[in-house]
Amino acid sequence: MANPDALSVNRPIVWTIAGSDSGGGAGIQADLATMSDLEAHACSVITAVTAQSSVTVALVESVSSKMLQSQLDTLASDLPPAAIKIGLLADQAQIELLAKWLTEQQACWLQSGKNVPVILDPVMVATCGDALANGGGLDFTPFKGLLTLITPNVSELAVLAATELTSVDACIAAAQKLSETLNTSVLAKGGDNGPAWCQQQANDLLVCTDVDGISDKHQWQRFWLSSNRIDTNNNHGTGCTLSSAIAAVMAHGFVLNDAVVVAKAYVNSGLKASYQIGQGPGCLARTAWPKELVDFPYIKLVTTNEIEPMPLKTYRHEQASFKQIEESLGLYPVVADVEMLETLLKAGAKTIQLRVKDPTDVTLERSIIQAISLGRDYKARVFINDHWQLAIKHQAYGVHLGQEDLIASNLEQLRAAKLALGLSSHSYFEILLAKQHKPSYIAFGHIFPTTTKVMPSKPQGLNKLARYVSLMKGELPIVAIGGIDAACVNSLKATGVDDVAVVRAVTEADDPAAAFTALQQTWWEL
Repeated sequence: MANPDALSVNRPIVWTIAGSDSGGGAGIQADLATMSDLEAHACSVITAVTAQSSVTVALVESVSSKMLQSQLDTLASDLPPAAIKIGLLADQAQIELLAKWLTEQQACWLQSGKNVPVILDPVMVATCGDALANGGGLDFTPFKGLLTLITPNVSELAVLAATELTSVDACIAAAQKLSETLNTSVLAKGGDNGPAWCQQQANDLLVCTDVDGISDKHQWQRFWLSSNRIDTNNNHGTGCTLSSAIAAVMAHGFVLNDAVVVAKAYVNSGLKASYQIGQGPGCLARTAWPKELVDFPYIKLVTTNEIEPMPLKTYRHEQASFKQIEESLGLYPVVADVEMLETLLKAGAKTIQLRVKDPTDVTLERSIIQAISLGRDYKARVFINDHWQLAIKHQAYGVHLGQEDLIASNLEQLRAAKLALGLSSHSYFEILLAKQHKPSYIAFGHIFPTTTKVMPSKPQGLNKLARYVSLMKGELPIVAIGGIDAACVNSLKATGVDDVAVVRAVTEADDPAAAFTALQQTWWEL
């Protein structure tokens, strides 16, 4: 399998606007190390200098307004960012200056078609307990409408909400209110054992607010992101590392939800390999782009009826797996009608999907019955797209669902019917959601531009596909889909993806059967 790191060509520029930690475990120093480790070029705007060790903060001195402004202007003229992380702001004057500068600069970037995500980590207290800024007196409302995400921990959320958070309800309400006040998404972190959070595991709350590039079904929603607690006191700089990792991942073109789960995995991996260097809490290790599934969080949608995070053992043991597919899916055509399906079955297709887009088609049920029957005749795996009730009724081999359809579908009925299940995913976040349902395979897409359906996400490309493959390889069959033709099968094979699904390259060919045979032969020979 190709090394996904080798596919990366350019390092995106990421800024950290934060204070210097002379002990090297947090602040600017942690940000620079994290961004570099995640394959970005890190630039720094220093807001304050601290005399700090692992056990104390002896002194904090903010830089002058002139110096802060000059750093911002100088960097912007030559090294414009793909993403910005904001950490320690020492006083209200710095907040006002930075908000004014961002307002003007973002307008310029937007005019040139560039949208720069901004991640704010409202640093107020160091790990050792010493104050770094006048947290209770800081007003972050000048940043309203300028942020992509704010990442308070439970203590910081309580300060920002001006209330004591003694219940899960209160924490959710505070995060939602902060989101509305600043017009931004919120990641409320529960890793520091706040009393309102489940203490047997680390639970963070993600409040999504107008997030670019995610599914409409995930927009304006709230999610619990749960991980096992890692038994270490070496947690100095955890918040700095998380927020700078989010910025770095977004700079690589990933959507916010992706960046959050990748950053959480990065922190979990760093905590496992953390080390103590002084007398106080030690530092996280820098462990490169996360590739271990165990480090990624489990995801649970917060609903009116279910507001509590779910115990991880429930995720792991409660649900049964869908039918396992032992043989390779191979070249996997997706077709819109039974006639094309039969043509490709005759040509040797052993896995094929019937995707009828119009649910009001009066011939829909008859088409599904015919497709299922043909699958049996040709001893092929025929998947029915979306129409799971009819697939169950007529005993199809399997069903393929998109992320949007998962919410409306009854997965327990599909399990009981012993159907195979394929799930689409367009991001790390959606891959994790799909994996939690233990499907028969996951389809990654769309890899290249496609005209077969309207997508909220941008084309994933080979670099992202390689990262997804490195995470999921060996877990279950993984299929690439979207804009795939003969010209790109070599590069797809190099990512290590198991199988490829094709649509237009076969269905719009002059001779679909011949096109399928040629593509399949090419894929097997690579």
